[in-house]
Amino acid sequence: MQTPEDFGSQIAPNQTFLPEQAKPRIIDPDDPPWGFLIAFVAWVATLFLLIIAPLIFLLPYAIKRGLQPSSPTFAQAFTELALKDPIAIFLQVLSTLPTHLVTFLIVWAIVTRFGKYPFWETIGWSWGKHLGLWSSIGLGVLLFAASSLVAELLGGDKPTQLDLILNSSPATKYVIAFLATFTAPFAEEFVYRGLLYSSLQRIIGKVMAVVFVLGLFTIVHVPQYWPNFGVIAAVGLLSVALTVVRALSGRLLPCIIIHLLFNGVQSILIVAGIAGPKPSLKPEQVTSLIQPLFQTFFLLN
Repeated sequence: MQTPEDFGSQIAPNQTFLPEQAKPRIIDPDDPPWGFLIAFVAWVATLFLLIIAPLIFLLPYAIKRGLQPSSPTFAQAFTELALKDPIAIFLQVLSTLPTHLVTFLIVWAIVTRFGKYPFWETIGWSWGKHLGLWSSIGLGVLLFAASSLVAELLGGDKPTQLDLILNSSPATKYVIAFLATFTAPFAEEFVYRGLLYSSLQRIIGKVMAVVFVLGLFTIVHVPQYWPNFGVIAAVGLLSVALTVVRALSGRLLPCIIIHLLFNGVQSILIVAGIAGPKPSLKPEQVTSLIQPLFQTFFLLN
């Protein structure tokens, strides 16, 4: 019969044993510790941030320029400033950075339940099945080429709102390129293929979850690329490809690499002047394309 001392002698000097509840739980990304409702609320919250942050950044500048919020013509003057002033446009674009940072915090809080679960393992930060680094890079290049072809065939040279914003100033163009490459792929993948898809596929299955996430991702990008239906279709192609990759691999890392490469190539082309806004754009096109969005916002408030 073994005594307690015998058991103790079998334990290595540096070996420790944690109670079962103290061991960190590694969660399957396809069986996350959050539900669809909280994921949907997080998605709505990120949209709200994208709407309210530009106004917060722009309002002090508008007041400095002499606009008074109490004036009956403030809405019209504020809209004109937001549409035509290069500094105002730059401030609106710059506001995306803190929005992405807050998005990261929201995602971290949901995924880890404020530190109870490991973030990277739970969100799916590994290669999973079928895809590794080089295959993800190759798929990203192929997807960029296919999306560019779709955009050209269906949309041609029709300017988008993003083109008009890029054309406002070099500083704005560089900030957009930075955000599109280094923060947007993470923020969007964490929300769409991380929070939303992971929780939704558990309820309605992978196929319907792919369709649902495709719809949300594309609809959100419509204002940015309106009225070029070719570019909107290309965004839809990107979304369905990324969500299918998430479904097949069971992990999020390949989606982030593909998305980062896709946006990175586009950013390089824009900065180099190979892609992006056309110099023939006229100032009145900016007003005709963007003004309805601002008018809608002020009508609702």
